Amino acid sequence: MNAKFLERVLHVDDEADIREVAKLALEAVGGFTVLSCASADDAAGKVRAFRPDVILLDVMMPGMDGPAALKMLRGLDGLGDVPAIFMTAKVGADEKATLIAHGAAGVVAKPFDPMTLADEVRAIVSKAG
Repeated sequence: MNAKFLERVLHVDDEADIREVAKLALEAVGGFTVLSCASADDAAGKVRAFRPDVILLDVMMPGMDGPAALKMLRGLDGLGDVPAIFMTAKVGADEKATLIAHGAAGVVAKPFDPMTLADEVRAIVSKAG
């Protein structure tokens, strides 16, 4: 997908403050429309109507972690080819490689910079192209 045509971001994170900051960063700074969800189950119930252009997933969540959530979301109609980006505080080379192996286009380090998050998302999707 061409990063210029990214409009809708599905963001899944169990922490309300992270969801709030990311939504503000992606919408106000990046010009995206964001659907914020507290869990993969929450996202599964809302994502079909939203039709995201990119999925942004926290790695460490209670219940279903990011890799399991991505696998579940990939199984839903229309989401199989949507680029996914994991967000995590563990961004060593081994962790990053493991997350890429789970089907992610890239990894965003937490804590993230709200002023550059949208550009980082666009760059990852553009590179995955």
